[in-house]
Amino acid sequence: MDFTYPKNEKLKSSKIIDLLFSEGKSVSKYPLRLVYVPLSDSDEPLKFGVSVSKKHFKKAVDRNYFKRVLRECYRLNKKLIHDNLDQPYAIMFFYQTKDRLTYQEINEKTMQLFEKWIIAKNDDVTPTT
Repeated sequence: MDFTYPKNEKLKSSKIIDLLFSEGKSVSKYPLRLVYVPLSDSDEPLKFGVSVSKKHFKKAVDRNYFKRVLRECYRLNKKLIHDNLDQPYAIMFFYQTKDRLTYQEINEKTMQLFEKWIIAKNDDVTPTT
């Protein structure tokens, strides 16, 4: 597994983003939130996007900093997700606090969130009898 974040993994489709907000399921690990939805007609196994609230960080410089940190945490830990994918997914990652956490704290929370997502995703897929 390479530690890259190529263009074809970036979530840019407004249709998919709308689908995430309307039908997506959510997993949280304060201050991070991950919204996901399975994709049926995607050639890529994962589409990933990040968002930082303008409400919490008024200056674009601050929002951009946290978006860079979130993308870097994803890039370094995406092996956790890719090893547990059974179908294509679209994922949106949110930073939801005014607190300015360090990179190490955000990275630790990211790993915990990804592990929590893997468990939640498997619970959703499990058929009920």
